[in-house]
Parts: sequence; structure tokens; C-alpha cells
Amino acid sequence: MLKMFTTQLTGLFKKIDEKEEFSFEDGARLLAQAPVGDGTIYLVGFREMKAVEFEALEGAEPLKSAQVLGNLTSVTDADRVLIFTRTSADEAAITLAGVLQEKGIPFVAVSSVGEEAGPLVELADVHIDLGMKKALLPDEFGGRYGYPSSMAGLFVYYGLKFTIDEILGEYEE
Repeated sequence: MLKMFTTQLTGLFKKIDEKEEFSFEDGARLLAQAPVGDGTIYLVGFREMKAVEFEALEGAEPLKSAQVLGNLTSVTDADRVLIFTRTSADEAAITLAGVLQEKGIPFVAVSSVGEEAGPLVELADVHIDLGMKKALLPDEFGGRYGYPSSMAGLFVYYGLKFTIDEILGEYEE
């Protein structure tokens, strides 16, 4: 079963890379504006996506100028926000996105898009689709299991981080 999961996960990562190539670039450019302009990249991970917050701040290679979003009153137009959630229908993420848009704070949202894109996709300056419509592995009864949304979120995080680091490196030269 592990080999099948590995194969499916590799396929998922490849699909995200191929389908979201331009969104990675656009999202990284938008987020890199914060450290270049003395702002902060605020991270928000809903539920299991808190794993991304921990990796970005506590991992071996933290994201420069990043903090977990605590209080919206401290966010300015020099800052950028990066939202991770399982689906684009997440009400808490949609509410936050609406507030950010009202305040004129640019943000990137990362989530799986269901049958309908929903407001999160429309509100975000850049949206990256995790492409997880269902769990990866079939069970004996016609169901599915193995829904690694946080792993997909971390894959996207690293894609954004590497590109942001590259952009900031060029800016510093």
C-alpha cells in the first residue's frame, strides 16, 4: 500500500507543479514584495495546514520576514498574507479573505477547488489549487482514503519559498 501511496503522491505533486506553474511565479512575486518593502509575510494555516506555519517558522530553513497572522490590526499594505486551507469552501478562510480584500492587503490562497471555485478563489490575488478532489487510495468497499492535504500544502509552500528566496537573492545583488 505504501508504494501505491508514494506513486499517487508523486503524481499529485507533478500535477500541482505542471498546472500551477504560473501561479507559483505570480504568488512568489506578490509575497516577495513584503520583505523588499519592509513588510511581513503573514501565514495562516487552517486545521491540518498549521503544519505549513510550523515549517515556515520553526523548520530548518525558515521563510524570511514571515510570521503567523495573529491580529489583523497589525497588518499594513506593506504586508502580504499566505493562506493555506484544505478546500476553497472553507468558511473561515473565506471570511479572512474578505477582510483582507476590504483592507487592501494582497494575499495568496492555497486550497483544493471543489466543483465550484467559490469565493476564496475569486477573492485571492493569486490562488494555487492543490487539485485534491478525493483521497488517493481506493479501499475494498469502493471508498477512498489517504487525503494528504498538509503534504500537498507543504509541497506548495516549498515551491513558493524557493521562488521567493530566488527573487530576494536577485534583488539583493
